[in-house]
Amino acid sequence: MYSESDIENAVATGAITPAAAAALRESVARARATPLVDEESFRLITGFNDIFVTIAAVLLLVAVGWIGFSLAGPHGDLSGQEAQGPIGHGVAFAGLLVALASWGLAEYFTKTRRMALPSIVLLAGFVGAVGACIFGLGLPMIPQEQGDRVAAGILSVAGVLTAGAAYLHWRRFHVPITIAALTGALVTTLVATLLWSVPAVKDQMLWVVLAAGIAVFAFAMRWDMSDRMRQTRRSDVAFWLHLAAAPMIAHPVFHLLGVMDNEVTAGSGLLVILLYVLFGIVALAVDRRALLVSSLAYVLYALAGLFKQAGAVSLNVALTALVIGSALLLLSAFWHSVRRVVVSALPADLQEALPALDRPLAVTPRAAV
Repeated sequence: MYSESDIENAVATGAITPAAAAALRESVARARATPLVDEESFRLITGFNDIFVTIAAVLLLVAVGWIGFSLAGPHGDLSGQEAQGPIGHGVAFAGLLVALASWGLAEYFTKTRRMALPSIVLLAGFVGAVGACIFGLGLPMIPQEQGDRVAAGILSVAGVLTAGAAYLHWRRFHVPITIAALTGALVTTLVATLLWSVPAVKDQMLWVVLAAGIAVFAFAMRWDMSDRMRQTRRSDVAFWLHLAAAPMIAHPVFHLLGVMDNEVTAGSGLLVILLYVLFGIVALAVDRRALLVSSLAYVLYALAGLFKQAGAVSLNVALTALVIGSALLLLSAFWHSVRRVVVSALPADLQEALPALDRPLAVTPRAAV
């Protein structure tokens, strides 16, 4: 199977002409008759070997981290502040070894083999390990009593250094999910810095996360707007950014409404459903489904509560699943038609900034690496 990135590389190296590449795309697209506008493509696996390599890589990284922690971690019975130093050293050394192993494996499985799922896992291992290493180095500095502010400061430093490591990984391997990891590290840095400088902000953390989610969503749209036809790696980067932004928007909104705190009333249930419809309109406009997935649990909870109040106590969950499942399947089946109605109702300037309504037929999902 050849991906869009493989075709682009073949054109760039002169193996085939741009005209031949276009003809190949059109031929395969017509044979499959799959409208790209009905898909949200990204490559995750190309075969079972991706899963096989991923399992092996996870086992190796877990083993490396375990050995590193055992060598540098605490030995004997330690407790409290006395144990923080050895634990920090163990976490730092384990993180360092996992980061080195992840980068080394990526040199082959990402740079050479261009395997999608292993590349994602190795990126996650590298970024997480760097963050753990930095935080582990600072762990001995955290006082046992009232050390929240110091921990926030250390987390802030770990976040910004992790973002730098993610940037280096992006420059080397260009795995699309890396930008989302980098952005997540910067958001962590921002939140931790706020907690360090203004400890009272923890009482308003939902608002902080919501604001960060909106900012990440806007960043994702910048990547989407640079590839309205969704034919390059920029669209894959946007996909992962939308996936990161969605829970940062959905969870604070519904928790601020107190959806999960009290018994669902008719008013709160209808409000949740209306918000879900609003999220659906946004998802249709930007042609991304992440918001719908992230907020799904809340609308299921609200609708189940409404059915329960209506007397369907024993069947409330089943009826909820039936209604929501049917609605989402219908929306998926007629996604492009409904999206055309939504986008056509928007101002012309905004339409020009959104992903194009009429795009070429799909050939294959673009490569994740």
